[in-house]
Amino acid sequence: MIILDGGLGRQLQAMGAPFRQPEWSAAALMEAPHFVRQAHDAFIEAGADVISTNSYAVVPHHIGEETYAARADELLAIAAREAGNAAKEASREVRVAGSVPPMFGSYLPDRFVAAQARVMMKKFREKLAPVADIFIGETLGSIEEVTVFLDVFEDVAADIWVSVTLEDLKVEAGMPRLRSGEALADLLDNIETLRYDALLFNCSQPEVMGDAVKLTRMMLDGYSRKHGKLRPLVGVYANAFPTMTEEYEGSNAALHELRADITPAVYGEFAKEWARLGADIIGGCCGISPDHIAYLSSTLSEDKVAS
Repeated sequence: MIILDGGLGRQLQAMGAPFRQPEWSAAALMEAPHFVRQAHDAFIEAGADVISTNSYAVVPHHIGEETYAARADELLAIAAREAGNAAKEASREVRVAGSVPPMFGSYLPDRFVAAQARVMMKKFREKLAPVADIFIGETLGSIEEVTVFLDVFEDVAADIWVSVTLEDLKVEAGMPRLRSGEALADLLDNIETLRYDALLFNCSQPEVMGDAVKLTRMMLDGYSRKHGKLRPLVGVYANAFPTMTEEYEGSNAALHELRADITPAVYGEFAKEWARLGADIIGGCCGISPDHIAYLSSTLSEDKVAS
């Protein structure tokens, strides 16, 4: 089992780092990057095998068009430096995932513009490449977002992980869907022959992840037999947010409260079920702390590997 880190933004907030809307986790990069290093160290100490660069909010949606134009290169380089140094100075092997966020805001696939996204993704590729053992497209909400990401990163030396966010409002059992409303099965069919090393599910509630893992593992096993190649890994890192409502206006509209019921032990029970269904990679997203990751590392330690 590969253990990921948890939610950097809320961990930075809990540590007292600069954290506000709309800059989110980018505020710490701008004003106090030492907090970013401390957050990475906390997740490594908790048992994470993979840490993600604090680059999720380095997009115009969070820092504004002017700041993005003036400082994106600098902020991405800082994010790469802090994660790279944390991994390099760890007492055991820790890999770095270059975080490539949704370019136009979380849960807003209808705002995706492919031509603009390609240009922005190429910047992430260039600036994070020096430290990235993995590039991970996070919280992708539509088939188009996924296919553009895979096209931009198809020839990188690092591993390629795709992570999609699932609909957790009006969910039909056994029929997982992306935030766009598109069926997960259709996504899997669309990327069947494309290069990727892992497919994950993130920034959705824990309750909707099991069906996605089960369906994905079944379909990927079939593709693997069909094409005679290794099956991509399957992973989960859920959030501790309440269910998004139909009135959701974007990640800058409000700072969501976290669910008090998602304790480390409760999250650990979800994780055991995901592992039983075939997950190879488990971590946490927004609101999942080093305490949660430590519990996962301990609970899943019998199957834990570093690669």
